Amino acid sequence: MSISLELYKPPIVAPSMLKCDFGDLNREIDRLVSAGSHWVHWDVMDGNFVPNLTYGAMVIASVRARTKAFFDAHLMISDPAKYLDYYIKAGCDAITIHIEAVPDPSDLLKRIRAAGLQSGLAINPGTPVAQIEPYLAACDLVLVMSVQPGFGGQKFMPEVLEKVRTLRTLVSPQTLISIDGGIAGPTIASAAEAGCQIFVAGSSIFDETDYRSAIDQLTQLAAAATSPAPENS
Repeated sequence: MSISLELYKPPIVAPSMLKCDFGDLNREIDRLVSAGSHWVHWDVMDGNFVPNLTYGAMVIASVRARTKAFFDAHLMISDPAKYLDYYIKAGCDAITIHIEAVPDPSDLLKRIRAAGLQSGLAINPGTPVAQIEPYLAACDLVLVMSVQPGFGGQKFMPEVLEKVRTLRTLVSPQTLISIDGGIAGPTIASAAEAGCQIFVAGSSIFDETDYRSAIDQLTQLAAAATSPAPENS
């Protein structure tokens, strides 16, 4: 069975493996474990749905035994139904598919849940929330892209935060909202204020020497943005 999302208390900073050193993947995982990372985001790209190519299920499976962290697979691929079972067997805990790749994701979301995993649905910056609204009840996680998917290091698109605010009113309290793209010190607070709970971060972690310090700083900024203001004495 998958690790329950209930075990994780937001805000959750999820290192994006798109920005890791692929030449030393085992060491990167070990560094994240030492940094206290409990959630790892795997950006899977097929060179078709997005103009970039990363890794597949075999790579994820190869490092599964090195950590008990939650493995969140973000499938930016054209035919997720064809490859879904590979990611289930790889040891992923959550699998997120794109509404732009599967206009009716009902069956796939059911398959993900039936396998004991958390089901996720992602939405690109140009896609209206109305397109995923019919499927929100079948989602444990909704991922809002705050850049155009395909490459790391892009500039955060603040206009997507209105989607986050809308989604927060539509999903159940148990459904987590994640954001991916351009998440760093200057942007994480606004994303948290809008209602995000999971923050996928690449450059702002992997470009730093101290992963623990980077993750802790981002977590603190997100937490401060959603903390109640102190009452006047």
